[in-house]
Amino acid sequence: MIPHRHHPTVTPAVRISAALWWIAVAAATFAAPSAARATSPIASPHGSLREECSLCHGSKGWKPAEISKKFNHASYGFRLEGAHRSASCLSCHQSLDFAQADTRCASCHLDPHRGELGATCERCHTPRSFLDRTAMTRMHQETRFPLIGAHVAADCQRCHQPQAQGRLQFVSLPASCQACHLSDYTSAKSPDHATSGFSLECESCHRQISWQGAAFDHAASGFPLTGEHRGVPCSSCHIGGVYAGTDPACVSCHRDDYDATTNPNHTQMGFPLACATCHGTTDWHGSFTQHDALYFPIYSGAHAGRWSACSDCHTQPSNFAIFDCLGCHPHSDKTATDGHHAAVTGYQYLSSACFSCHPQGRH
Repeated sequence: MIPHRHHPTVTPAVRISAALWWIAVAAATFAAPSAARATSPIASPHGSLREECSLCHGSKGWKPAEISKKFNHASYGFRLEGAHRSASCLSCHQSLDFAQADTRCASCHLDPHRGELGATCERCHTPRSFLDRTAMTRMHQETRFPLIGAHVAADCQRCHQPQAQGRLQFVSLPASCQACHLSDYTSAKSPDHATSGFSLECESCHRQISWQGAAFDHAASGFPLTGEHRGVPCSSCHIGGVYAGTDPACVSCHRDDYDATTNPNHTQMGFPLACATCHGTTDWHGSFTQHDALYFPIYSGAHAGRWSACSDCHTQPSNFAIFDCLGCHPHSDKTATDGHHAAVTGYQYLSSACFSCHPQGRH
């Protein structure tokens, strides 16, 4: 038989002391981690960003974030301007660590030029609009093909047509007109450029202000347009729209005028077909100005303006070697021919005698 052990009596005071000791131990055990958590900073998902949370987050909820106007994005090296002001943050900041965002344009914008124009997008583009024509036009002026006239408003792809990968569409593009306008050249029918053999140098006739209203430098063809020729329709000389090989001789257009002229009769007299001998382009009635040097001064001196037609002196249309002075110089009037020659020995009232003594028409 096992002897009975005696247990000391536990008084109420002892029990209270033990309970207080356990409470103190428990308080110390759980209070230490809480204090540690209170003094340790919470890791921010935004990396090195040091701003008040209230700039983007509200007390109603962590999401959605609402960026305050007080947030100065420019202080981080990238000013929000133009279209960037309304862009979603996540469109540039793929990670919540905002410091990882690349500030280069190409990091967000696919380069349609495939590196042909370098990586400095801001030379042609602006934050206001990716298709800011003002900036692109200004940059284009520095190339070998400055944009003027209608080219300023032309769509870029009209000249810079999309090409396969690896083929340049901006650098080394031909600057000649025909590079873009060859189809206009071949389709033009009034006049027919291809059939007539017009030059492929469009600028010889056309201007960049407007494709219409071409001005051809006719002098370059060897036949300058002067006088009345300036207002004559092209089709008057270029029959059937044929421009190449047109005969520059006057008679090629004016043979009917030559044949129909009776004062004097060009055909009977056998006048040369070189119309320019007597006629000019200002007035078809013109003048045979060589008459003064070759025969008798009628455009200068005393006889200038004293006649109106060749027949005034040349009374026989079939023979211009015959001329008459007596029709203008009376015979009987003492104050006229006879009176002036009363003391002249051998005086005769004949046209041939007039010319013999007055070959220059002077007294």
